[in-house]
This record gives sequence, C-alpha cells and structure tokens, in this order.
Amino acid sequence: MTETGRKRRRRRPRQSRQFDTSVPSPCLSVCTFDGEPFCRGCYRNADEIRDWMIMTREQKLAVLEQLDRRRTEETGETFW
Repeated sequence: MTETGRKRRRRRPRQSRQFDTSVPSPCLSVCTFDGEPFCRGCYRNADEIRDWMIMTREQKLAVLEQLDRRRTEETGETFW
C-alpha cells in the first residue's frame, strides 16, 4: 500500500488540562541566572520556572517555601 493509500489513525482527543491559577507566579521579569542554579529575580531554578503552569497548587506552595529559604540564604533578608 502506498503512503497516500494508508488509512490514517486518528489520535484520541486530548484531555483538557486544568491549570491552577490560584497561586501567582513569583516572577519579577528579571530572569538572570549569572552562573547560579536559580534566577536572581525570583530564586526559582530553570525546572521550576518551566513547570510553573503545570504544577498543582500544593507544588507551587512548596516551591514558594523553598524560595523564601533560598532568598534568605543568599541575601540575609527574611521578607519579600
């Protein structure tokens, strides 16, 4: 059978994703890594920045807790 004569299989319809928007992104639009493993603006690492939209609320809150710790270690400041 030729390439044009093959019957194409239809893909299953994708399930619609439910994105959690209840936790705002900590992004400050500064995005600078300067050789560090995390952004100097929001203190997230590249994976956390990339995955933010698909994380659950609980995952985002856990990341925010880590950001507080990273910022405190780096700057000595205990507030945002």
